[in-house]
Amino acid sequence: MAEQADLGAEALRVPRQRAGAGFGGGGSPARLRRSSVRAQTLDALRAMLASGELRAGEVYSAPTLGAGLGVSATPVREAMQQLAAEGVVEVVPNVGFRVVERRAPVREELAEVRRLLVLPVIRRLAAAEEPAPDCDRLRAAALAADAEPLGAAAERGFFAELFALAGNGELADVADTVLRRAQAARATARLGAGPGRASYAAVVDAMAAGDGDAAVAAAEELLR
Repeated sequence: MAEQADLGAEALRVPRQRAGAGFGGGGSPARLRRSSVRAQTLDALRAMLASGELRAGEVYSAPTLGAGLGVSATPVREAMQQLAAEGVVEVVPNVGFRVVERRAPVREELAEVRRLLVLPVIRRLAAAEEPAPDCDRLRAAALAADAEPLGAAAERGFFAELFALAGNGELADVADTVLRRAQAARATARLGAGPGRASYAAVVDAMAAGDGDAAVAAAEELLR
């Protein structure tokens, strides 16, 4: 395929996520491999949105983004169309795509949806008589997320492990989609983690102790 030829063995160059690094600025790009160029391009753009590398109100062209990622404009356009369908960007005819700034009501609505998805799962897992066999994986993911409070991938990793324990793949997919939208909204609003934020480890500790109320309270702090 033409897109694969552009990549060379389907390797997509994704800019390293470093504090203060702008799009395409400095450093050697990390190289990742996946079967779908479009899917990997979409993941890369989501990461750039979540990190704030793509800024709200700015217009980006597919060829420019493609050059920075080491792909043709085609998979970038396809990925941006998906993001446009999600309301993260909007199409600027004959120019490119503008990153939409998410207003407070949208962020609050996404936070409410996340609470409805996450909190019942946490309470149910905390009430289990025996700890789940993969609880150690959840704890490791919590420590990773606490070590990188603004890391989009680490945050998704924690909730992926949480829903894996719940054993509902469909719920996990829905929750991940909502989380990605919430991360993009948070980034375009230039919001940080905030002071006094609860830790992911606190959620896991409370769950392990069977204290559903404490686990939910800690999770609510994370989901604000």
